[in-house]
Amino acid sequence: MTKYNKQTRLLAAIDCIIFGFDGEKLKLLLIKRAFEPAKDRWSLMGGFVQPNESAEDAAYRVLSKLTGLEGVYLEQLHTFSKPQRDPMERTISITYTALIDILRYQKQITEEFQAEWFLLNESPELIFDHQEMVDMAKEHIRHKAAMYPILFELLPEKFTLPHVQSLFEDVYETTFDKGNFSRKLLSTGFLIKQKDKDKTNSKKGAFYYKLDKKKYQKNFNTFQHFIRNPKIVKKANGEVVGEQ
Repeated sequence: MTKYNKQTRLLAAIDCIIFGFDGEKLKLLLIKRAFEPAKDRWSLMGGFVQPNESAEDAAYRVLSKLTGLEGVYLEQLHTFSKPQRDPMERTISITYTALIDILRYQKQITEEFQAEWFLLNESPELIFDHQEMVDMAKEHIRHKAAMYPILFELLPEKFTLPHVQSLFEDVYETTFDKGNFSRKLLSTGFLIKQKDKDKTNSKKGAFYYKLDKKKYQKNFNTFQHFIRNPKIVKKANGEVVGEQ
């Protein structure tokens, strides 16, 4: 016997939720779907898992084809498997979250797929259950970033403390006290202060920092509760409730 008897064909796909930071805002990379159903509508980048590859290999293949990037932070998120999620054929989708520095890799994003960066709160309507995927990925990043220093994957080689704070504030959709945030960030021991400054926004400028990659890799799991309450709740008037 070479196949299981009386079993129905089932396709396995992967979808990549690609977040990027441009130094000011967190964004989502989307593509124009090139085939039916839902042709020319906005979609996450994805593809089918081939017979000779794992889901992870397929995710890296898709990411590399779109961005030309290697060694990008990539993490499996969830499997979406509702029977009617794809109107064409029964397909389960294994989703992956990727984090990249937009400024570093902007020119490598291929034009083949009509890829475009969107602000998270301004992204267009997505096909199928892709918005549900994005929403889940956003919540996952918020909780993961409170425990582990994954957001550094979105930063360039050199960055300022205001850059880091802007990133965290965008991820959590709130504001943090500048002094407390800087103090907690420096206390991690992950940052190496540089001699030069970024004077883009003021004459005084802000010192650049680099990530101490050895300490980052060695102590990745010790970044506990950098954000003490990662679940940010907003009232109708926009007031933030919860401990920061």
